[in-house]
Amino acid sequence: MMKRILRNISLLLLVTIMLGGCSKFDEINTDPTAANEEQVRVEYFINQSIVKDQQNPGVSERAFILYWTAAGRFVTDADGGTFSHGSYNDQWSGAYYNNIASAITSINTAITLGSQKIEDGSAKDYISNMVQVARIWRAFLMSEMSDSFGPIPIKASEGENPSYSSVKEVYHYLLEELKEASDKIDLNVSITDDNIKSKDIVYGFNFNKWQRYANSLRMRLAMRLSEVEPSYAQQNFEDAAKEPYLDDVSQIFSVEQSTGWDDATGIYSRSWYTLPLTATLNNLTVNLGGIKTADQLNNSDIVPASDLSDALANIKSNDYVGLKDFNHFPTHTDNPTAGYWYNGLHETIDPRMYVLYYIPGNTKSGSFPSAGSVSENTKGYLYDIVNDDSNKKVDSINARFSWNALQDGDSRKTTFNNLINPSTNGFVPSLAERFRTSTEKRILFAPWESYFLIAEAKVRGWIVDGISAKDAYEDGIKASFNFWGLSQYVTDYLQSTDYNNDGTSVKWEHTTEPPADRTMNYTDRKTGASGTAQISYPTNELYENGTVSNDHLTKIITQKFIAQTPWLPRETWSDHRRLGLPFFDNVVVGPDGSGLPNLPGLKSDYMTSSQKYLPQRIKYPSSLNSNNSEGYNQAVGFLDGEDAVLTPLWWAQGAQ
Repeated sequence: MMKRILRNISLLLLVTIMLGGCSKFDEINTDPTAANEEQVRVEYFINQSIVKDQQNPGVSERAFILYWTAAGRFVTDADGGTFSHGSYNDQWSGAYYNNIASAITSINTAITLGSQKIEDGSAKDYISNMVQVARIWRAFLMSEMSDSFGPIPIKASEGENPSYSSVKEVYHYLLEELKEASDKIDLNVSITDDNIKSKDIVYGFNFNKWQRYANSLRMRLAMRLSEVEPSYAQQNFEDAAKEPYLDDVSQIFSVEQSTGWDDATGIYSRSWYTLPLTATLNNLTVNLGGIKTADQLNNSDIVPASDLSDALANIKSNDYVGLKDFNHFPTHTDNPTAGYWYNGLHETIDPRMYVLYYIPGNTKSGSFPSAGSVSENTKGYLYDIVNDDSNKKVDSINARFSWNALQDGDSRKTTFNNLINPSTNGFVPSLAERFRTSTEKRILFAPWESYFLIAEAKVRGWIVDGISAKDAYEDGIKASFNFWGLSQYVTDYLQSTDYNNDGTSVKWEHTTEPPADRTMNYTDRKTGASGTAQISYPTNELYENGTVSNDHLTKIITQKFIAQTPWLPRETWSDHRRLGLPFFDNVVVGPDGSGLPNLPGLKSDYMTSSQKYLPQRIKYPSSLNSNNSEGYNQAVGFLDGEDAVLTPLWWAQGAQ
C-alpha cells in the first residue's frame, strides 16, 4: 500500500511541475520516491508548502518588492520604472511563477497523501483535519497565483500538461473548496504531539484557528467578486460570515521570518532596499485623524531626547504645503501637492506612520535602518536645470526632520534634484528598521481585514448579524491601533473630521465632501518669499466618476489600506483593481512625455485616474508558452485581452 502511495505522489509531483510549464522548479526538500513510510508525512508537505510561499530573497525581490509593492503602493517602485510603468521583466515573472507552482506542488502532495491514508485505513484521527488544512492553504495559494497572473489550472491532469481555467472558474472552485474544507474540520480532534505541531509554522495545527482563517479567506475572495457577480459574492460572503472568523489578534495568520538566504528569510531584509514612502500612502495619512505630531513625539521614544527639540521645532502647521519649486520638483501628475517639498513635519498625521516609517535624520532612533543603502546624510542638492547643467549646484535642502514621499515615473527633474532621485536615499521616510531585520512576523491575514470586509458588506446591504457597519469599521481601526501599541490615540482618532490630502476623514458619521480646494501657505524655494496657493483635492475618476471622496466605502478602504501596510500590498492592489479605491496618483510624466512607452496616453492625460495607466496583472513568463503552448493559448483566451500588464482581470472589469 505504501508503495502505491509513493508511486502516486511521484506522479502528482511530476504533473504539478508540468502545471508551471517551465523547464525547472526548485527541488523539494524531501524526495518522496526515496522516502520511507515514516518520512512521508502529511505535515511535512504542509510545512514545506507554507515555507516555500514565503519566497527566498531572489524570488521575493522580484515578486513582492518589484511587482506587488510597486502595484500596491507601500513603497516606491524599487527599480524606478518597470511594473508601475506598465512593463514587466520575464525573469522576474518566471522566478515567481516557478516558486508559487512549487508551493502548490507540495500542498497537492499533502492532500493526495492524506486522502490515500484515509482511504486505506492507515490514517491517524487527525489526518482528515490536516487534509482540510491543506485544502484551505491551497485555496490561498491558488488565489495568490490567479490574482497575480489571471487564468490558472484548477487541477493537474495525469501525465499531460494541465488545462487552464478562467478566473471566474478558479474563484468559484476556491469558494467551494473553502466552504467544504471548513465544514469538514472536526474541532473535537486535536494534536498534542509538539513535534507534529511544530510542522505547522502558522497555527501549530490549532484547527479552530484554521477554520476561522478559512472563513475569513472566503469572505476576502467573495468580496473580490463584488463588482462582477454581486449576488454570488453576497451569497458566499453571508454564508462565510455566519461562521467563526478571525476576530482577535491571537488568531493572526502570520509566519516567522529568518535571516540569511532561504525561503523563510524576511521579505524586506536585503541591505540594498531603500523602500521609500509612496505619495499614495502619504496622501492617505497626512492630516488624517487629528493626532498631533507634537503629542506623538513628546509621549514616545520615536525621536530620542537629544534630538527631540529639533524635531518639535520643525513641525509646520496644517495650512502649509512646503517649498514651492516647479522647476526642480515634478508637476506632471495628479498628486495634489506636486511641485512642493515639505521642509518639516506635518502638524497632524496618522500615528501608525511613525511606527512604519522612519523620519529622515532621526538616525539615533531604533527605527533608522542600521545597515545597508539608507544613508545618514540628509543634505540634498539642486542642480542647474534652467541651463541644463547637471554638474552645477544651485542650492541645497536639508531633509532632516522633514516628511515627503517619492513618486515613480519619468521625470527628468530627478537628474537635477537628488532629493527625489530613487537611487539616492536618506531624504524621505522609508520603511523602519524593525521590518528589515526579519524579527517581525509576516502577516498574511489579520482580524482588521475581517472587520473591514464586514463593514464593506454592511454598506452594500449584505446581511451580517450581530454587528453594524460603523462598529465593524471602528473595530478594524481599533485592532490595527492596538496591534501597533497606539491604543491611547484611537478614541480621538475615531472622532476626527479632518480631511487627508485625498479629501477623506475618519469619523464614520462625517460624510461631508471636502471643498474643491483649500488655501495653503508656501515658501518660494528660490527667493524665500511667502505666498498662498489653492491646492485642490484630487479627482478620482475610477470611483463614482470622481464625485465622491468621503463616503463610507472610501473611509473603509482607506483604513484597510493603512492597516495592511507593510505586509499585504497584493491586497491593496487588488482592492484598487476592484474598486478604484483609494486614490492612486499617476506616475510622473516627463516634460516631453518620453520614457513611458506603455502609457502613451498619460502624456496629455496625467490629471485623469484611469485603469489603463495602472498595472493590472503579471504577464506570464515566456517559458509557459515555450513548454506548454496549448495551455498558454488557453490561458490567454480567458483573459479577454492580450497577455499584458495592463489587461484587467475578470473580477476587476467593473472598475473600468
